[in-house]
Amino acid sequence: MVPVDEAACRDAWPCFRIGAREGTCCCFWEPLEAWQDTGLVLSTTSNEACKMFDATLTQYVTWTNYKSLGGIEGSLSKLHAADPTFTMGHVIANGLVLIGTGTSVRLDKKLDSAMKKMVALSESQPLTEREKLHVSALDMFASGRFPKACDVWDQILRDHPTDILALKFAQATYFYMGCQTQMRDSVARVYPYWTPDIPLSSYVKGIYSFGLMETNYFDRAEKLANEALAINQSDAWSVHTIAHINEMKADLKNGLTFMKQTENNWKGCDMLACHNYWHWALYFIGKGDYEAALTIYDNHIAPACLSSRSMLAVLDNCSMLYRLQLEGVKVGDRWNKVIPLAEKHTKDHVWLFNDVHILMSLLGVKDHKTTNELLTTLQELAKAPGEDHELGLAPKLGLPLCQALVEFDNGNYDKTVELLYPIRYELLQIGGSNAQRDVFSQLLIHAALNCKSKAYQKLARCLLSERDELIPNSPLTERLIRKVSAVHAMG
Repeated sequence: MVPVDEAACRDAWPCFRIGAREGTCCCFWEPLEAWQDTGLVLSTTSNEACKMFDATLTQYVTWTNYKSLGGIEGSLSKLHAADPTFTMGHVIANGLVLIGTGTSVRLDKKLDSAMKKMVALSESQPLTEREKLHVSALDMFASGRFPKACDVWDQILRDHPTDILALKFAQATYFYMGCQTQMRDSVARVYPYWTPDIPLSSYVKGIYSFGLMETNYFDRAEKLANEALAINQSDAWSVHTIAHINEMKADLKNGLTFMKQTENNWKGCDMLACHNYWHWALYFIGKGDYEAALTIYDNHIAPACLSSRSMLAVLDNCSMLYRLQLEGVKVGDRWNKVIPLAEKHTKDHVWLFNDVHILMSLLGVKDHKTTNELLTTLQELAKAPGEDHELGLAPKLGLPLCQALVEFDNGNYDKTVELLYPIRYELLQIGGSNAQRDVFSQLLIHAALNCKSKAYQKLARCLLSERDELIPNSPLTERLIRKVSAVHAMG
């Protein structure tokens, strides 16, 4: 049973915090004095504001909304009520909106006003240098200056290696830029400081394991993820790392077994469960068991998108349906349920990776008018990108990739290859994981094998030989090899 008196809670707090889930006593959240003791001073006089800052941060790290607190939204509401002028409270509130990539200060007047208020508060208060740097980094991110924001978050981590907010924001932004090595190394530099007595330290193992996995250190990544799960089996991010490893090795049998055996542990992590189900469905697509993939989609992925409306859930939905269509699967009217959520982001252009997936949904419902709006507004913004990282990449990567999807949808396979093949090694820069970006490799192969050009038909065979060598024993690759042989034999 959870202790009810504060002294007992403080004594037992580290073990609660590692695996904090629904029903945990609210008094274990860090008060003002505890933050000062860790060297992560928070400039507020309100204990309640500090506790709610901690509650919000913990939910963000663990990918779980605690219903007893009203989730992250409820925690932030309590935080602002406790101290409306708490600058770091505004940093985490604005940061979670921005890092979600579902809107921007250009699109959202309320968010723009909130950012300006945060900056004004920071300039009117005697903050610590760390807090000032947090404000500066988030302001850079909000204006699209992703690399500079990461520089500042890494600066914070040099002096405060256990600042997990800086670590998480840097991780997400490196991910958006496809900076896999930097994503890994930013955790490697601080990992030795995360001793087991520090709350949430097991989650840092999971964060580190993901960076290791994305840079192909599979054995080390799996070891760390399993260490994290041994401490807290509900760590959905560590489950996610292992799901990636099995996907990248085409180890479908172990992947399916692992997801089934661990499902009850991570399905309650409502901010990541949809994505873990997406990985589960990928294994079935790999096997060619499309009905099983659609069952997971219908039972878990689609409902999660409709309930959460998060960008990650929208991306999972678009990617899943598009991959199934590449495999020749009829997805029925499923695009019609995704499109109301996806089309709202047609003119966002916050992250190119989002743009391409939104485009998948527009092509799925044959909405040519909105497709044109997406491409036109991106072209216009890219004419004067300023320091916006994503808009700066649009002319050489984002727009050609989008156009390649349009050409493929129109049956112009040679044109698709002309657009996509020259940038295949540059697509890392649009971000996402290796597994997520594999949809573009599959698209290129499907386009090449359907080309009229003999040279591109030969390219299809070469690409499949490459894929088979790098990921041997993949049923998906084997199916494509059989398909290219049959198509070209008839030709």
